[in-house]
Amino acid sequence: GVRLIYFKIKEKCKERGVSIYRLEKDLKFSPSTVIKWKKSIPAADKLKAVADYLNIPIEELLDPEEVK
Repeated sequence: GVRLIYFKIKEKCKERGVSIYRLEKDLKFSPSTVIKWKKSIPAADKLKAVADYLNIPIEELLDPEEVK
């Protein structure tokens, strides 16, 4: 469900050596924006921005099969 998106972002950040804090700062998100996605569905534009930032297709964040 919803929580998977947060954990996928966390995993992809770790793979790239980027903290979630750094991602939020670089994308000019307010602090803890991504952490709130544990409980809520992110807006499509924000999710797209994260996917672009991490250089992955947005589907990779949405596909439950992708989580290791």
